[in-house]
Amino acid sequence: MMETVLLALLVFQIKHFLCDFVFQTYDQVKTKGIYLHAGGLTHAGLHMLGSVPALLILTQTPWLVAALLIGEFVLHYHVDWTKSQIDGRLRLNDTNSLYWTIFGSDQMVHQATYLAMTYIALRFA
Repeated sequence: MMETVLLALLVFQIKHFLCDFVFQTYDQVKTKGIYLHAGGLTHAGLHMLGSVPALLILTQTPWLVAALLIGEFVLHYHVDWTKSQIDGRLRLNDTNSLYWTIFGSDQMVHQATYLAMTYIALRFA
């Protein structure tokens, strides 16, 4: 069981790196603060799809996988939108220490989401 959990968490980590730092476009970064803009929706959608392999390591229960994917999409989208709103309203950029605190908080929430998804997948499978 421990190996399964660690493998799923590794897959979540790789997915997160790819979706947030490799595949994320400039348009997605710049439009995540515009509510329901395609850039933010696409970014959250990529995260959702990228989580499928990790979830399938944990459970083969279709309704549970679907529920976790929808939950991640909604949460990821709103975490990123909130971060973008804070950055914009406070006029933060990568030269401000507060920017990095908020950036780190955003990343921490995403990581906590993967832990919660792992727990829920194992608890309800």
